[in-house]
Amino acid sequence: MSAPLTIQPMTLLAANPCSNSASRTGGAKGPPFLLQHPDSWPVLPLIEAQEADEEELRKTLFCGATTCFPTTTLQSDIDNWDSLLKATHESLHGAADDQSSPTMTAADVQTAELHVLRQAQSESFPEEVEALAAGKSISRLSRLLMLAPEYDEAVGLVRVGGRLRRAEDLDPDAMHPIILDPKSYVTKLLIKKYDSELLHPGPERVFAEMRRRYWILRGRESIKHHQHACVECQKWRATPVVPRMADLPPARLRLYKPPFWSTGVDCFGPYNVKVGRRTEKRWGLIFKCMTTSCVHLDLLESIDTDAFLMSLRRFIARRGKPFEILADRGTNFRGGAAELQASFAALEIPLQEQLARQQIEFRFNPPGSPHFGGTWEREIKSIKSALQVILQDHTVAEPVLQTVLIEVEGILNAKPLGYLSSDAADPDPVTPNLLLMGRRDASLPQAVYASSDLLSRRRWRHSQILADHFWSNFIRRHLPDLQKRSKWHKDTDNLVAGQVVMVVDSQLPRAQWPIGRVVKTCSGSDGRVRAAEVKIKGQTYLRPVVRLVRLSAWEDEDDAN
Repeated sequence: MSAPLTIQPMTLLAANPCSNSASRTGGAKGPPFLLQHPDSWPVLPLIEAQEADEEELRKTLFCGATTCFPTTTLQSDIDNWDSLLKATHESLHGAADDQSSPTMTAADVQTAELHVLRQAQSESFPEEVEALAAGKSISRLSRLLMLAPEYDEAVGLVRVGGRLRRAEDLDPDAMHPIILDPKSYVTKLLIKKYDSELLHPGPERVFAEMRRRYWILRGRESIKHHQHACVECQKWRATPVVPRMADLPPARLRLYKPPFWSTGVDCFGPYNVKVGRRTEKRWGLIFKCMTTSCVHLDLLESIDTDAFLMSLRRFIARRGKPFEILADRGTNFRGGAAELQASFAALEIPLQEQLARQQIEFRFNPPGSPHFGGTWEREIKSIKSALQVILQDHTVAEPVLQTVLIEVEGILNAKPLGYLSSDAADPDPVTPNLLLMGRRDASLPQAVYASSDLLSRRRWRHSQILADHFWSNFIRRHLPDLQKRSKWHKDTDNLVAGQVVMVVDSQLPRAQWPIGRVVKTCSGSDGRVRAAEVKIKGQTYLRPVVRLVRLSAWEDEDDAN
């Protein structure tokens, strides 16, 4: 039952909204039939509700929101522990005015640190923290099970329970260290902080210092991983990546060629000699056959183009003209002879011009790579040892030094090639003297051959017989020993252009080793990079890879910048 539309109460109220209650008699009393008995009220038709033609379709959408911890949103911008604590302090108390921002107190630092550690544990061990805080046991599959973790209600952190609680003299933090996950960003910043404060020591030193307060799962591995990527740690501890030992060059395998066909040249010294009443310097010059290991020694008055060319002419007159000459660039000399380094390095261009006229190829090894000429470097070591034994610390006349050098030459040429058998029935060993002199030792008589070869008309064959005997024994007994690689067995990644490297210089402390970028690589016949051109402060230098320390962390830092 409802009132007629003509006498709706809202209609009366809207017609005179500002009238007082006395004047609104119609609105206050209502329609007149309301004062009568209900049986006399007018009967109105009922209005039926109309159903909609189609049911309204509604889609249910789910909208979720994830609340992140403050440090999680700052991880991409914060790269050190102190900045993280400062940002956490500002997020907890609000950023202060720049002009009136006070320095964080010790209490502020401690509060921020505990908040960060609680947050890190909540992210890494949510189930364990919830269970231990409620006084329950952790799951048997938990990573923390062996540590018997305990919940420290005073600071809201999970600590190692362990078995040292009865130690009276042990610090509480060392007795119950805070457990941290190695993958946590907070843990990585902590490791970086300790590594920097301890001046980038070894991993054990950092691990021992952190264990006094923190228990990092797989802590040693995490610290080593950080130091492997740390720029300063790489600078102080990285070593050159040495490629696998190369195959022997063609100069070492020129069989059936005359001695000194491929010759290595190097200088050593200086040595003081007496000339009248004054003392002068003399240098030794070694010519080493790359294949047969024959040695020829000469004495130089100075290190210049003329002195070397005169020595080379004497060598050619006595031993024959070589097909090629190999030498260092002079930067590998030791012993304080600075003039030896500068002078011999300056010989490169003039020597190439002079030797080109004689059709002799002159090849220089990269600077700072004595292993490229290891075959003659080893002989120089033997020469120096012999001279030290003979001369000791005496200053002798020049003829005496020259005589001693020639005697040392004979000793080196009498050295057996390859393995020397102790069985008397085995043949005599092969020596360079067999090819140079026709006998193994200058003190021994000439070898005896068959009577048919000693006929006067066949004596011209003696030299050929001796040479054939030398080469047959050389190939059978000495050449197989050259197959083995005594070191540098592993394959390594090749250097490529653009990589950052540190150049090893034994004459400088490690802190002063120059850092540059590879601009060009030089590969051997096996495809492995053996040398590279490095650009340092606008200058380009050629260096062997065994003198280059790759700094991958610097490359990552450059990429990030």
